[in-house]
Amino acid sequence: MHLAGKAAVVTGSTSGIGLAVANALAAQGAKVLINGLVAKPEEGEAIAAEMARRHGVEVRFHGADMARPEQIAEMIAAAAEAFGSVDILVNNAGIQHTAPTEAFPIERWDAIIAVNLSAAFHATRAALPYMQQRGWGRIINTASVHGLVASVHKAAYVAAKHGIIGLTKVVALENADRGITCNAICPGWVNTPLIQQQIVDLAARDGVDIDEASRRLVGAKQPSKGFVQPEQIGALVSFLCSDAASQLTGASLPVDGGWTAQ
Repeated sequence: MHLAGKAAVVTGSTSGIGLAVANALAAQGAKVLINGLVAKPEEGEAIAAEMARRHGVEVRFHGADMARPEQIAEMIAAAAEAFGSVDILVNNAGIQHTAPTEAFPIERWDAIIAVNLSAAFHATRAALPYMQQRGWGRIINTASVHGLVASVHKAAYVAAKHGIIGLTKVVALENADRGITCNAICPGWVNTPLIQQQIVDLAARDGVDIDEASRRLVGAKQPSKGFVQPEQIGALVSFLCSDAASQLTGASLPVDGGWTAQ
């Protein structure tokens, strides 16, 4: 329970990687504000209630749209008001669209840059003063292997994730002597809803079932031939929030089964 008394905000945390991260932080005693776009606010509240019951900590839900800077600022302020501080920020929200660059819809480019890159800036900008006031903070950005290398048909996603790596380094340098660290995690293929459509598209293109499409998708890039598990990302975030990681800042940490070692 090394995070007892700390307060965390995790964006995009009603499913997938974000949900696993929020659970990992709650398991270590942190109060957590989760966030995500859900059909009804009651769905987010139910996820928060279950997490609170499981871990015995305070958990709240905020439905801020990560494409709306004013809603992001409201979310950070709500967390500070509810918990008394914002000590940990995990910028995890993300969306995806694939298309050749010359055919990439302009509105999808704008949406991906807004949610995958600009939202991290807006949340970090709002949370930093609380961390600076207390002399302690942890900012963890979910980048991707695509923050380090590229793939075809992912112009917006790759651009945004490369931007996240740059933002991580700047924030780390600006706060290196303030007890605040900022790091990026760069997962490879994680079996979450974000990549399900890519698996479905691959199955249709190659005329194979979903299981075979999953194997082909992972095997083409990831030497381990296995998906990264969301809980593994949660465990790494928990470590980055520990005292053992107090001198680890500005880093981009691949969790990719060897993808970027090639």
